[in-house]
Amino acid sequence: MSRALIVIDLQNDFCPGGALEVPGGDDIVPGVNALMAEFGAVILTQDWHPAGHSSFASEHPGKSPFETVEMPYGTQILWPDHCVQGSDGAAFHADLDTRRADLIIRKGFDPGIDSYSAFFENDHETPTGLEGYLRTRGIDALVMVGLATDFCVSFSAVDAARLGFEVELLTDLCRGIDLDGSMDAAMGKMRAAGVRVL
Repeated sequence: MSRALIVIDLQNDFCPGGALEVPGGDDIVPGVNALMAEFGAVILTQDWHPAGHSSFASEHPGKSPFETVEMPYGTQILWPDHCVQGSDGAAFHADLDTRRADLIIRKGFDPGIDSYSAFFENDHETPTGLEGYLRTRGIDALVMVGLATDFCVSFSAVDAARLGFEVELLTDLCRGIDLDGSMDAAMGKMRAAGVRVL
């Protein structure tokens, strides 16, 4: 069985001091770097929004971050402007060993739709291309780490399991936001989908 390490969104805007800070987000970087040596394939994902993305609260007059709106693809949480293409906030954490990356998947670049999962945009239909890449390399087992546990990591893990991959989540190398109980909900969804939470 061929395994890949999927490192989700270890970017400056999700680390302390960033626009959408995940508490302790940078604490996991040394452990993630050390883990890379155990895998024949390492894939990094990167939130990559154009300025004025429709998921930004600043694009919805009268709305504040973490409120919701209805979009054509369903309910969307509104976020502070973050991970804008080419910005320092969108860059990977300076200590992350990006040299080990076989592939970088950029997501959320369509201004009209957000993208949490490494596999699909938030319509759950439009693929990122990651599944095809993994299949052609003969990879069928994935280990997930990164930010944030309850959003991009969880969506990626659930989609991977539904696509038939064997999926493990290493909780000690993830950090979450926990927005109104989102951590418990995400853990329940991952376990229900067959993700091994370690």
